[in-house]
Amino acid sequence: CPPPGDSYGVLPRPCHALVLLNPQSGSGRALDDFQAVVQPMLAEADIATTVFVTERPHHAHEKVRDEDLSQWDTLVVMSGDGLLFEVVNGLMERPDWKEAMKKPLCILPGGSGNALAASINYYAGYDHVAKKKLLTNCTFILCKGLYTQMDLVSLSTASGKRFFSFLGFGWGFISDVDIDSEKYRWLGSARFTLGTLQCLAKLRVYQGRLSYLPMATEQGSSPAPRDPQAPVTNGHIPQPAGTEAPGSPPPDSLLVPLGQPVPAHWTVVPEEEFVLVYAIYQSHLGTNLLMAPAARLHDSCIHLFYMKAGISRVTLLKLFLAMSRGTHLDLNCPHLCYVPVRAFRLEPRVAAGIMTVDGEALACEPVQG
Repeated sequence: CPPPGDSYGVLPRPCHALVLLNPQSGSGRALDDFQAVVQPMLAEADIATTVFVTERPHHAHEKVRDEDLSQWDTLVVMSGDGLLFEVVNGLMERPDWKEAMKKPLCILPGGSGNALAASINYYAGYDHVAKKKLLTNCTFILCKGLYTQMDLVSLSTASGKRFFSFLGFGWGFISDVDIDSEKYRWLGSARFTLGTLQCLAKLRVYQGRLSYLPMATEQGSSPAPRDPQAPVTNGHIPQPAGTEAPGSPPPDSLLVPLGQPVPAHWTVVPEEEFVLVYAIYQSHLGTNLLMAPAARLHDSCIHLFYMKAGISRVTLLKLFLAMSRGTHLDLNCPHLCYVPVRAFRLEPRVAAGIMTVDGEALACEPVQG
């Protein structure tokens, strides 16, 4: 039964899908799994496919940015989360991004992370599953043809880059695990277990300032009055709503430029030493990590987690084991903080540690979303 307040669209029948597939993702089985598991199910559901196999990084990004997409009813990504990140940002670079972003997107798990696929499986009310069972569940969702809206988060960096993110932004321990474990891709999702143990052994602390706009300040009260010169998109003052140039990306209306202090109605975290900061907008961080059980696809909320320095390795490991069941907040660990927010800013004191967006590495610098 769909959640109240959500409206659903339905794919047409017959339906034509463009499948973007990375044959190198995860343990390298995506193409075989597509042919063995997915294609027979789609044929039964009257969904015809055009398969585009990526040959290099940014290949899918260029394809969806430059291609006439009108011949397809849906875009299907069969890979890990990294390929969907490419597709989303390719679509957002199009002059007709507003129309292009109405094209239903489907994720089929073919990587080692598969966080969005695991989240959608969770939102659909299915049991926690992994590997082939998760792929079958997600393909079944595509066969049923129902689609709904999903939040994106606009991230901008001090060096002027802007990304659109569907999963999460991280700094510190979790991002270290994600990137340090890349060399174990052949292990599939077990790479994260090995990476976690290695990063626990050399537990690092990162210094920086974290600020956020709490969810509550926006709900039921008008936003605090603001200097009309404040809001900025990529260094440009946006025009009032409705007057942007056609095709220009959406303005970051809740943010002031990174060089300026955050607005007075934001909260600045008093601690400046962290083991990790993670802003997630879906329920799952990986197939076996239910990080934000309260998250939904379209809740306009960034679920911000941060872990203060001083936590022991044993406690950190306990939290990660609890996260597999989504019970980590029940442990009431004083070092782990969770707050639902509308926007956030992170300013590292020095360029130390790996930052990630949707599992892809970023240079360490001030960022806000």
